[in-house]
Amino acid sequence: MTIKAKVIDLGAKAAGDVDLDEAVFGLPVRKDILHRVVRWQLAKRRAGTHNTKTIAYVQGTGKKPFKQKGTGRARQGSLRSPQFRGGAVIFGPHPRDHGYALPKKVRRLGLKTALSAKQAEGKLIVLKDAKLGDAKTGSLAKQLDKLGWKSVLIIDGPEVDENFALASANLQNVDVLPQQGANVYDILRRETLVLTTSAVEALEARLK
Repeated sequence: MTIKAKVIDLGAKAAGDVDLDEAVFGLPVRKDILHRVVRWQLAKRRAGTHNTKTIAYVQGTGKKPFKQKGTGRARQGSLRSPQFRGGAVIFGPHPRDHGYALPKKVRRLGLKTALSAKQAEGKLIVLKDAKLGDAKTGSLAKQLDKLGWKSVLIIDGPEVDENFALASANLQNVDVLPQQGANVYDILRRETLVLTTSAVEALEARLK
């Protein structure tokens, strides 16, 4: 089964039709799958460079603060201990990888679900191609404004047109990716999803 979708060009003119495979663009929206994949993506992006100092790494004297007995106070062995201001941190975070494994079939289902969600909302647009004669940000901004794309992710085929990539680089809320970079988080964070015809073919071949 296929879903009929209209194709337009950057001038907002009709450029034919395309058939979208229901196995990729017509699945029911499962928020639980989307949630799992987004959390997995964000966990992988974390730098994990946070670090706290244990008593071995805190600078300071090794002298005993005061004598062991006769002061009426609790015994202390070091001013670098965690109970003193400027002392060590106990059980604090240390550098580590926050990423974890997620089954490949769940990741594939998440991407198909994200594409299907945009299609169901009517926010999936098929573009004939994303190519520009010159890399002018101003002219591209006017074209996108005319199309009404305020927050948009544009996914092209295996390679993004160099002029289009350069022209869109400084546009706020506009992301451009090759089809192999398509991911759930970036699809969901933008209001409109735009796929070129070559991106549709590549994604269907990849996800079927």
